[in-house]
Amino acid sequence: MRRYLAGAISALFAALPLHADEAVTDFTLDNGMQVVVVEDHRAPVVVHMVWYRAGAADERPGRSGVAHFLEHLLFKGTETMDPGEFSEVVAANGGRDNAFTSYDYTGYFQRVAADRLELMMRMESDRMVNLSLDQADILTERDVIIEERNQRVENNPGALFREQRNAAQFLNHPYGVPIIGWRHEMEKLSLEDALAYYGEFYAPNNAILVVAGDVQPDAVRTLAEEYYGKIPANPDLSERARPQEPPQTSERRMIFRDARVAQPYVSRSYLAPERDSGAQEAAAALTILAELLGGGTTSVLAEKLQFEERQAVYTSAWYSGQSLDDTTFNLVVVPSEGVTLRDAEDAMDAALEEFVKSGVDAEHLDRIKTQIRASQIYSRDSVESLANRYGGALAQGLTVEDVKEWPDVLDAVTAEDVIAAARMVFDRRKSVTGWLMSEEEMTQ
Repeated sequence: MRRYLAGAISALFAALPLHADEAVTDFTLDNGMQVVVVEDHRAPVVVHMVWYRAGAADERPGRSGVAHFLEHLLFKGTETMDPGEFSEVVAANGGRDNAFTSYDYTGYFQRVAADRLELMMRMESDRMVNLSLDQADILTERDVIIEERNQRVENNPGALFREQRNAAQFLNHPYGVPIIGWRHEMEKLSLEDALAYYGEFYAPNNAILVVAGDVQPDAVRTLAEEYYGKIPANPDLSERARPQEPPQTSERRMIFRDARVAQPYVSRSYLAPERDSGAQEAAAALTILAELLGGGTTSVLAEKLQFEERQAVYTSAWYSGQSLDDTTFNLVVVPSEGVTLRDAEDAMDAALEEFVKSGVDAEHLDRIKTQIRASQIYSRDSVESLANRYGGALAQGLTVEDVKEWPDVLDAVTAEDVIAAARMVFDRRKSVTGWLMSEEEMTQ
């Protein structure tokens, strides 16, 4: 009966259209600000987001953490609003707001009733140009981000391990620098550092406005022109040119010991191509490869290492394709009790080699595609998901058409494409293998 239901559900999702029936309108204001409107009239709600094409990877050397620092500082006052007033106004109008920083972008959003959209635009456009800071703000908020690093990184051996692994993976590219920043540099961030980053990157010609929900494109255009269109562009904004990696010709290995580690594990990252505009096929194949290898208890690594050989209690694989520059394909194996890290790594390598030689199981590939299709369909129920899908893609160099075509590109991936992607990415010369262990753990 369960097999029948699973087949019926798969057939149902397979019959649904790949393209979301999303009414998407995009245009550019005279000052260069890109605007994307995603209509969803099922509820009188709107998500208003501003994405800046600048993140941690755009920081100047020696100023790590300033992008995230500035994100915090934008909740201080402006020339027209008191410190904290922005979020208080959002909450008083029944909404919620937040912000986030990544390597390639910084984003600010509010979710409110649709009739509060104009208020959000007025406040967000205000802090795009009228941020008001003093030395007291810097000292207070700098303490906040340092404490955030203490909680999220310094008190977490896994986070410290991943930080070192990324640094080993990217010798020259700023993706090797943590988004939150190196502590010794965070401690020296100044008012001048924050204002310099703000003045360079927080401009309409470096921003994307995404409005998703119960709105009409013409009404959004009118409001956007009124509040954002009057802000002058930054004529000195430069192209996003980051230092790139030299050819990686030697595999890298690391051992990270910490007395707080309760569960040792093996991690490997491979340098991998990002998802490129107009050429998303390689990223699609890598996305499906990650699901086949590490997407749950029916994945290749789980079945082989966890259930057949009993050498691991957990396995995973993931690929972060949405990136402006080269990214990584990642694997993790947590060994079973009594299994050494060396044995766990050898078992992982043997499973990968067997997978590449034997090929992709057709039923497994179809099942993964069905799961991906279902996830995409379910994501339409959230206006935040809709807004994030477009905003994140555009901030990292993709287009509206790329976003729309992505489901079709994924669905077109063949078993041969997956194996070709595996052969391409599993190059040990472009990898970092790390062992996380306690101080007492043996390394043999």
